[in-house]
Amino acid sequence: MTTAVVRALGALAHAAAHALPGPRCGCPAPAVLADRADGTVVRCGPVVAKAHAAGTDTAALAVRLGLTAGPGPAGILLAPLPARTAAVPAGDGAASPYLTELHGRPVSLWPYGEPVDPGDPDAAPWEEAAVLLARLHRVRPAPGGPEALPAMRGPAKAALAVSRMRAARPGDPATAPVLAAWRGLPPWARDEAPAPADRANALCHGDLHLGQLVRSPAPGGPWLLIDVDDAGWGDPSWDLARPAAWYAAGLLPPEVWLRFLAAYRTAGGPAVRADGDPWPELDLAARALTVQTAALALAKSATEHRAPDEVEQVMLDACARIAALPPELTAEHSS
Repeated sequence: MTTAVVRALGALAHAAAHALPGPRCGCPAPAVLADRADGTVVRCGPVVAKAHAAGTDTAALAVRLGLTAGPGPAGILLAPLPARTAAVPAGDGAASPYLTELHGRPVSLWPYGEPVDPGDPDAAPWEEAAVLLARLHRVRPAPGGPEALPAMRGPAKAALAVSRMRAARPGDPATAPVLAAWRGLPPWARDEAPAPADRANALCHGDLHLGQLVRSPAPGGPWLLIDVDDAGWGDPSWDLARPAAWYAAGLLPPEVWLRFLAAYRTAGGPAVRADGDPWPELDLAARALTVQTAALALAKSATEHRAPDEVEQVMLDACARIAALPPELTAEHSS
């Protein structure tokens, strides 16, 4: 069903695509690209309008959007379009030039980018994603230092996933291995404390997966990273954690993982050592992403009144293996 937010986003994107729209501009009808609790995204021609999640910290989002539009991440992050009406405070009394507001939600505008084709997994841009991450992790903070940037929200997203699982399956014994693996993580990885200074040392995306890459300008432009809602200063290993977790669980073929890792290292990525075993740096974040994925699987399957599917069960089994590890093995990489 078309909601008021979707209709308003479509109108905003259409107006941004045509400074002087006529009654017969020939545009296709606005298309809903995503409609989830964490964001509603509507496209009209070359422009995409995104309503960010209700309750978003707009001051932090404004900083993230300003960073994205700056020179440092140029050619790495897709830059936003100026809002037609800046109506959301940036946190210092000024208005962000990249945020407006619709139905009580902050909204940003973006050029449309061509997404990864889910029907062609052999063409998935794993190496391109790795190079973009390596370049992002080497971007130096703006004047004011790292403290001027919000923290990367990877641990916060993991904690939210566990909270959703608990709410969806209160007292369910199926959650026990996931919670045990969760308890084996250090407080900072559970979003209960700041990350140690030696880990929080890079500009991070915070939620890297292949859905966060587009070609822009579309079609056929270079690959760029999108969606900076979780970006910030933090542990760069978190951005490698999802493919690392998938590889460890058996979902990502070894040859794909090795190509991804080699591309990241060749591009000078600082999250792992230049050669040798990368797991001392990746183990903790990969465990956290395994827990996050498994928790979301249990929450989603409970909401949909079904058993976990085959892929979801793989991540649940991985949590059980993590929970069964001797404490000294998990503690070794949990500092």
